[in-house]
Amino acid sequence: MKKIVLVFFVLFLFIKVNAQNQIKGTVTDLEKNPLGGATIYLPEMSKGTITDANGEFLLNNLPNGDIKIQFSFLGYNTQMLTVNMTAQNNIEIKVKLTTAVIQSQEVVVTGGYVSSQHENAVKIDVLSQKAIFLRGTSNFMEALTSVPGVDMISKGQGVSKPVIRGLSMNDILVLNNGVRIENYQYGENHPLGIDGSNIERVEIVKGPASLLYGSDAIGGVLNFIKPRPAPQGKIEGEYRAELFSNTRGISQAVNIKGASKNLNGGIWAGQRSHADYLQGGGSYAPNTRFNEKTISASTGYTARSGTFKLFYDYFKQDLGMLLPASIPLVTERGRKNEVWYQNLEHQLLSSQNTLCIGKYRWATHFAWQNALRKLHTTLDVPFVEMKLNTITFESKLHLPVAEKTEYIAGIQGMVRTNRNLNNRASQFLPDADIHTFGFLGLVQHTFFSKVKLQGGLRYDLNTTETYALGTEGTSSYIAPINKQFSNVTGSVGGTFSQSEKLMWRANFVKAWRSPNLSELTSNGLHGNRFEKGNHNLLPQNAREADMSMHYHGEFASFDMAVFSNRISNYIYLSPTNENTPGRAKIYGFSQTNARLYGGESGIHFHPPKAPWLHFEGTWSVVTGKQENGDYLPFIPASKFRYEIRAEGKRYGIFNKPGLKLSALTALKQNKPSPFETPFYIGYYCLCATTPFKELLVVSQDSL
Repeated sequence: MKKIVLVFFVLFLFIKVNAQNQIKGTVTDLEKNPLGGATIYLPEMSKGTITDANGEFLLNNLPNGDIKIQFSFLGYNTQMLTVNMTAQNNIEIKVKLTTAVIQSQEVVVTGGYVSSQHENAVKIDVLSQKAIFLRGTSNFMEALTSVPGVDMISKGQGVSKPVIRGLSMNDILVLNNGVRIENYQYGENHPLGIDGSNIERVEIVKGPASLLYGSDAIGGVLNFIKPRPAPQGKIEGEYRAELFSNTRGISQAVNIKGASKNLNGGIWAGQRSHADYLQGGGSYAPNTRFNEKTISASTGYTARSGTFKLFYDYFKQDLGMLLPASIPLVTERGRKNEVWYQNLEHQLLSSQNTLCIGKYRWATHFAWQNALRKLHTTLDVPFVEMKLNTITFESKLHLPVAEKTEYIAGIQGMVRTNRNLNNRASQFLPDADIHTFGFLGLVQHTFFSKVKLQGGLRYDLNTTETYALGTEGTSSYIAPINKQFSNVTGSVGGTFSQSEKLMWRANFVKAWRSPNLSELTSNGLHGNRFEKGNHNLLPQNAREADMSMHYHGEFASFDMAVFSNRISNYIYLSPTNENTPGRAKIYGFSQTNARLYGGESGIHFHPPKAPWLHFEGTWSVVTGKQENGDYLPFIPASKFRYEIRAEGKRYGIFNKPGLKLSALTALKQNKPSPFETPFYIGYYCLCATTPFKELLVVSQDSL
């Protein structure tokens, strides 16, 4: 009897082990030489491994259904395959990677479908953490401007807001690993609230993306993707530091992460401290100092039934404000924040889970975030103190009904509560409850293996309810409002792969954005101006056409895109003819019909006989006009960027050291809005770059 039980138990274990879905294989070059250390990654499951010295790998405990696998190795083109685990439990793959002087396009997740960067009908650019790190700037948003069509509005080294194809502020949606950030992002005085060092890459959607993300994505999306987990069975750690001469700044971070067969986790801590910015001639910009602290942690579990991930982020920033009132109070260059600074704290807890049910995938994401904003002036207590709580949820069902067709149906929602705390002297925004709910459906189909079409529709309903603030009959009184906005948005687009090297894209989008709390109800000082909301504002509606081409050869790549975006009820802030009793200029929110149009291009070239030498250049232009012929505000000047970079191999302890010369030419912006003035700026940078993962990188930027 004991023998029978023992045999049964062994058979059960045998069946259990062999029932585990697994993928194994080898990665080689075209000459069948094994590539040890190649990365194999499942982007939809956040799971991966690396090949051994023989180029072999094994991934087990995988769910049923279609699984997308990314194969990458430095110096070789990235390759992505799709395998189906429904028909069998064990799959063996032999992958041959081709050499690449110019790296092929990365896999992106922001466009709704996991695909290579240029297979998506929505235009998506990718900037890696390495590229940001080697820019050598204390303001990581400045590094994003190397992408053509992306610019920034800066109010100091710690504050900058992205501009994408002429749209900025509330028209750009910022995501932290797919979760929209809510942290009082209104206006150019508010930073993004993202730790730019704790990311793997930034995915940039240029153009309206309301179909996927609802209101606020009318101009584009910045999605900051977190670093992938450690390879299966590995523990990794890293320390990173930067020094900045212009600010006497130091930025440092440390992290450790590990992964077993099913579990992965990691923790990250960072700190940045910068003194007032040193300008040309030896003078400094007073009160541009800032200090940051960040902590992030993550854990995940992968099984045949799906993936389950949990993330936590804490971001604290003390941010000096360069205002007329603060200039005479700062008499010495320093780094400690004492007067006229923002004290910002943001916490984000998110759960991202995917259940695998046969060939279907059901993704459910939940997130809670808390944003605390304090403004310190010269008082002993904060002048402004507000708290914003936000809960977001998303549920999407992926339906691969056929080999070349995939559907996505989903719902998204958000609940926000804004509260003023401790009855501070200034209450710029009223207490409010804001609710958002949306339904969406997307479809993707491939024809003849060369033509891929994507399209979808979405319906949104937004409600904003505020409570009375102040004493009725006084100038500071804000009456309660109850507003409801709804809209239908959609898009249709496609890609045509003319050859392995040449691809064309076209996309047509209808998007919208409802007026936010600040635009509807603000009534008070915001920086050095007085802003008054307009409760009669209507939603913005955009209709954009976008066309582009991409060429990718062995030693050269070229991109070109043109766009036209017509926006009805465009919301903008402009000065009035009034002043407050304290002589602050009063600004108000207005609306007009507008059109933005332009284009961008970029080229990357390596001489065939000197592949270690890089030549890169980009160009971008955008024009924004109101219906009456006046130009729109905050439209960036046309820009040319150039870069020459030389990279070596390994010299002693240095891995791929290099030298880079970059330059920027900004043409005269002679098309300002009625309340702007034209300007010209030139920029150059000569940087010596050391390996991305060395202990110390010293850099200097000059303006």
